[in-house]
Amino acid sequence: MEKIWLVKFLILICSILSIVNVSDAQTNSAPVRSREVSDGDGIPVLTKHLPDWENARNRAVYILNRNDLQNALGECPVFDVIEFESGTEAVTAPYESGKLLIVEFSTPQASVDADGKIKQILSQSEQSPPILYRRIGNYNAFIFDSNDESAANALLDQIKYEKNVQWLGEDPFYFKRAERALAKGLSEVFIATVFVIVSGLGLAILAGIGAGFLFYRWREQKRAGMKEFSDAGGMIRLNLDGFTPAPDRLLND
Repeated sequence: MEKIWLVKFLILICSILSIVNVSDAQTNSAPVRSREVSDGDGIPVLTKHLPDWENARNRAVYILNRNDLQNALGECPVFDVIEFESGTEAVTAPYESGKLLIVEFSTPQASVDADGKIKQILSQSEQSPPILYRRIGNYNAFIFDSNDESAANALLDQIKYEKNVQWLGEDPFYFKRAERALAKGLSEVFIATVFVIVSGLGLAILAGIGAGFLFYRWREQKRAGMKEFSDAGGMIRLNLDGFTPAPDRLLND
């Protein structure tokens, strides 16, 4: 009886080990999938951020390792900065203005660190035609083999980063955004203050002109109603020059 239970126990152990080995083999042999795919069609989200992606996806190459990147675009010094071990993904597709490469790092910090290194490498590079580069949100975008810089920049303008960036630590751009917001707020306050002052002066001038005109009209109407002109404003005065007509009744009458 004890031998039967021992045999069953050994069979159970062997079954568990075989299941674990099979699962490990499947995990190692299964292709690495994108971290983000569309629920409806299963297309990686990064592919849908290509300009005109519906037409570009047929010629696009999704990249999850260094070998695929070099096979798609060849050797390039900036590729040494791109590390795929931490979950970095990339997609490339040819366009009329050049070959576009979009790299998405797993964290904003990694994208910022790579951005500084990429700019340093490109500033020292003398490749012809030059590589156009721009960091868009959490994307690091390149255009290779472009002979029209304006068309290449227009292609980069079509890339939109539509995700919320969450920093694990302190946001390195916080003070820049605060400084920009402060400058914008102060400029708006200055413009509003100048507008109020100018508007107040303008209203005061218009009010003064209107009040002066009304007073002038009132004086003209009052003067027109006088039968005789008096430089004393209608007050009693001595007739020293003999030109003022004498009233009908004098005080001594």
